[in-house]
Amino acid sequence: MAGVPSVELPVASAVRPGAVILARHGEPAISRKVRLSAKQYREFWAQYEVGGIRPGQSPPPLLQQFVDAAGVVIASTRLRSIESAQALVRERAFTHEAMLIEAPLPPPNLPSWVRLSPRSWGFLARIWWWYFNHHEGAETRRQAEARAHQAAVMLAREAEAGHDVVVLAHGFFNFMIGRALRRMGWRMTASQGFKYWSTRRFERP
Repeated sequence: MAGVPSVELPVASAVRPGAVILARHGEPAISRKVRLSAKQYREFWAQYEVGGIRPGQSPPPLLQQFVDAAGVVIASTRLRSIESAQALVRERAFTHEAMLIEAPLPPPNLPSWVRLSPRSWGFLARIWWWYFNHHEGAETRRQAEARAHQAAVMLAREAEAGHDVVVLAHGFFNFMIGRALRRMGWRMTASQGFKYWSTRRFERP
């Protein structure tokens, strides 16, 4: 009607994003009670990368609750992550995403007489990769950080639909995704550390 000012209707508030839960896979079916040279550790890591999880494991109740309540479950394409997701989703569908695989772990080239546990080699390899750019032609730290940011963006977009997203992936790369989420404004609201089956929950303030 002429002379009557128009009134703008209020825009409906946006859906509050769901949480992003980063979970580590279950315990792999490979013995870590060995002492290895650097060369042997490379062979060990190659086997670790293609193997599944130890049979007979039961996912912890909290992680099961997160998965049951989630709108989306995503695993990396590594078998240990896929089998962990299968143990949790039962008959539900979940997706595989190569973007979520673990960052590489090439060990430093120490003399062959140096023999360490896989845990110790993993620690040294990560230090050499993270601080000294030791990658042996594999993915560099800078490249992995870019991939982690890409993964964080993907997960945030999924959560923006209003449902929780659970990721079944890997200890260190989950850490890198968490760093990227925090830089995007997400806050870690709960953490169980980085042991097998552990979770770290991120929410948008």
